[in-house]
Amino acid sequence: MSGVRILAALRAPVAPRGGALSRLELHELAAPVLRSAVAEAGLTLDEVDELVLGNALGAGGNPGRLVALAAGLPERVAGLTLDRQCCGGLDALVMGAALIAAGQAEVVLAGGVESYSRRPLRLRTDPDGGPARGYDRPPFTPWPALDPEMDAAADALGQEGGISRAAQDFWAIESHRKALCADLSAEIIPLAGLPGDAFTRALSPRLAARAPVLSGSITAANAAVAADGAALCVLVSERVAARLGRQGLCYLGGLTLGGRPYRPGLAPVAAIRTLLDRHGLRAEDLSVAEVMEAYAVQAIACVEGAGLDPEIVNPGGGGLARGHPVGASGAINAVRLFHELRKRGGTGIAAIAAAGGLGTAVLLSS
Repeated sequence: MSGVRILAALRAPVAPRGGALSRLELHELAAPVLRSAVAEAGLTLDEVDELVLGNALGAGGNPGRLVALAAGLPERVAGLTLDRQCCGGLDALVMGAALIAAGQAEVVLAGGVESYSRRPLRLRTDPDGGPARGYDRPPFTPWPALDPEMDAAADALGQEGGISRAAQDFWAIESHRKALCADLSAEIIPLAGLPGDAFTRALSPRLAARAPVLSGSITAANAAVAADGAALCVLVSERVAARLGRQGLCYLGGLTLGGRPYRPGLAPVAAIRTLLDRHGLRAEDLSVAEVMEAYAVQAIACVEGAGLDPEIVNPGGGGLARGHPVGASGAINAVRLFHELRKRGGTGIAAIAAAGGLGTAVLLSS
């Protein structure tokens, strides 16, 4: 046991790039969620020791500090921003829990925030004095031949694993169906007039079959849409939880492992297996698993590789039904896990992959 409890976990609705949340800055996305999460935990803003946020597209600066100030946290709360691409929001929980376990803090807010809509444009300077050139993403390995575009890497994963487009489309259809059936209102703080996730829809086999192809078997239906969103969890020491008379959920542990950089979608498998082994657990012991669906093929490969029961995976829908606000997606998975475990009880895991071959997993227990 880590001696860390999660007392509250909330998120903003997720909206596609250019949609309902597109006019909000990063701090405007996250600050309302932060204040609501602190209040739900039975704490005041003055009791917060640190804020750790994942963010991938902010192009420098320290969004963690901006959010801390905008939310009204004490000036002494420095705010820390993590950039581990898609893993950042879940890594924030791992780091926040480590601060508490080490005795460096007793109340830490951890999560992620991302605005695809308001991300800065990226330019690379020319050392010879020529005009700067725009680029969409940085390199994720030092070897161009081992740094495929994410769509191409996902397609290759499907080819190697024998995961057909039909299987991927079915997974995507089910993700939307489950999200439509779920009541997610307890975890979402409405923003900009948006009460819930904007992208969720009744995705039919016919619509999935007609989706534009991105690369091979990867289409606009079985790949998550770029999106805006934020999510925060309130982590506290057992002493604080006892003082408040609240149990919350127990944070058992978390870790990030690297894998093959050219097959990033498989990286969570080792993280899931290692984390379960460390705690003497098997996949069969889990009551729920929240696995990021950046691509349907990646989710399928991770579920199969880690030996997870598909029936317990993403019961309220996944990233395919919401969208992918990169640095916030792992934290959104943690929020989903928190609320599913409060309903179901037991032990659950959240996992996510990131470009460069990274995988993060976090284990919680009711």
